[in-house]
Amino acid sequence: MIRHLLLACLAATPALAQEATPTPAPLPTPRPDTVQVALVTDQGRIVLELERGRAPITTANFLRYVDGHRLDGTVFYRTVRPAPDFGFIQFGVQNAPKRVLPPIALEPSTQTGVTHTSGAISLARLAPDSGRGDFTINVGDQPSLDADPTRPGDNLGYAAFGHVVEGMDVVKRILDATVDPAKGPFKGETIAAPVRIISAARVAKAGSGGGT
Repeated sequence: MIRHLLLACLAATPALAQEATPTPAPLPTPRPDTVQVALVTDQGRIVLELERGRAPITTANFLRYVDGHRLDGTVFYRTVRPAPDFGFIQFGVQNAPKRVLPPIALEPSTQTGVTHTSGAISLARLAPDSGRGDFTINVGDQPSLDADPTRPGDNLGYAAFGHVVEGMDVVKRILDATVDPAKGPFKGETIAAPVRIISAARVAKAGSGGGT
């Protein structure tokens, strides 16, 4: 009887040892290569986290405007609000000759994986590869701005390249700004008292040694 019990315990030992071995924890997903930029406006601060790793061309273009102080003194000049708490705001150099840089290649969402969810910053454009120094920030998810190869015609969408990580309250306040129906090229969408960007500069990310 004792011999049978001993054999049973020995037979069970490998299984018990197997159960006691902890399952290795999965490795953490590496954080994408990002950089943060703060827009200090006369309505408050907006911090953007830009997807430098996934959208390198569009991010590098925006950083050229930031590092060259080309956005300092520009304004949020347009609000498009088709429904409450939904739409986008637009800011940038408005093709001012002393501020604007050459256009860049379009990086569609199908290439970058960066989509037009709420808070996304995107490069404004007309035709593909025409985007320069004017940008939009979404309020509300807007997948219609993403690339969609199933659509006819120009289906490349717009180039989202980051998201707001601080200051969506400021973004929404600008979205709700009063418009002048007779002012500017965007009838019914031009902000009556444009919101001034005092400065645009890189900032250090939390837990990092710098924002470069």
